[in-house]
Amino acid sequence: MSSKATVLNPRTTKYEFLGPPGAFFVSFTVPIVTYALYFGCSEASGGCPPTAALTLATLQDRVAAAVGDVNWWKGLWDNEAALLYLGWYAFCVAAWAILPGDWVEGTTLRNGKKLQYKINAFSTFLLAMGIVSGLIYRDGPQAFTFIYEKWVGLITASLVMSFVQATLCYIASFRSGSLLALGGNSGNFLYDWFIGRELNPSIGSFDIKTFNELRPGLILWVLIDISMVCEQAVRRGGFHNVTDSMWLVLAFQTWYVMDGLYNEPALFTTMDVTTDGFGFMLSVGDLTWVPFTYSLQARYLAFNHVELGLYGTLGVIATNLLGYYIFRTANGEKNDFRNGKNPKNLKFMNTKRGTKLLISGWWGLCQHPNYLGDLTMALAWCLPTGFSTPITYFYPAYFLVLLVHRQMRDDEACEEKYGEDWKKYKKLVPSKIFPGIY
Repeated sequence: MSSKATVLNPRTTKYEFLGPPGAFFVSFTVPIVTYALYFGCSEASGGCPPTAALTLATLQDRVAAAVGDVNWWKGLWDNEAALLYLGWYAFCVAAWAILPGDWVEGTTLRNGKKLQYKINAFSTFLLAMGIVSGLIYRDGPQAFTFIYEKWVGLITASLVMSFVQATLCYIASFRSGSLLALGGNSGNFLYDWFIGRELNPSIGSFDIKTFNELRPGLILWVLIDISMVCEQAVRRGGFHNVTDSMWLVLAFQTWYVMDGLYNEPALFTTMDVTTDGFGFMLSVGDLTWVPFTYSLQARYLAFNHVELGLYGTLGVIATNLLGYYIFRTANGEKNDFRNGKNPKNLKFMNTKRGTKLLISGWWGLCQHPNYLGDLTMALAWCLPTGFSTPITYFYPAYFLVLLVHRQMRDDEACEEKYGEDWKKYKKLVPSKIFPGIY
């Protein structure tokens, strides 16, 4: 490697996730947890713990029997499901290429360049919704229950796609001129493959990382929810009999996805895009984890029909609206301030770097008020499932761990960036996510 390339792509000297052992652990456990959420909480397994049919002892016996059965392993693969998933991914790529969209610049990279990104994720979503709506209108809800029926095979297909993409991107990162992620050039194969060695792997103008962040996984999440609504509609004799809880989950999660897709340009300033490489961590997160674990509530309600009633419905709606209000207004304050606007006359502190840090409004209550809004919405998505099982609350529990880890990464990066100014800031805004608590 030339000295110029070494300066541009320095060797990574600090590990995250406890280094290679942590990378192996996450890479190994994410598929296991994704499968476990189905095999441990599904109609086929007898429901969700705690039930008479699913005690800890029976679960252990079932796991032992399954992993020792060759037919169980063969059952994880489904040719039809693999073709369906491949077709879905191909549709997303074709929509990106064909549908019109503005091209916007990303942030300035270490090599002084700015990448161009095509903005048409929301258009892709609308096209997919139009096709699915037409199919259901023509053939009825039974025409779109195949996702519920092909669940395990679709998980496996997404995992294969995640593994293949991560591996090919890792191999391609060794070509001359690649800009590597500062955290993904350790020289350890497993760690770099997991964390992502190349910062922005692409094929021509097709940026693989940002494409996966928004399109195939997020939109599939909504399609899965719709399939679960259809499954319940078939069982209950039509859409007019679908439970209020299912409609709420569909509405909340669809709105969340639509909001992210509509505000696509905001993605290009996030840590995932500006800092992290594209490896198995992001590929499996985008393609498997998001669609197949975040839709757990809808899948549960497909076979457990929970009726909330008027007051329960209003309470859940209020919780979600509160979370969305915090999330959107907090991000609005931040985005206005970054763009040189301050319509609320928020207080701020100057730093020696010449930049400014907000210390009032939502950003005076805690360092990450947007995380607080996100977590409140996450809770609202689970409340419609009731309290018969803790499994449907997996998402906010996991999300809390994820956001605390992200907050810790951000704190470390900001301390390195701002030095003493960051210590002053933390005295002015001591709470991290939950005001007065953490």
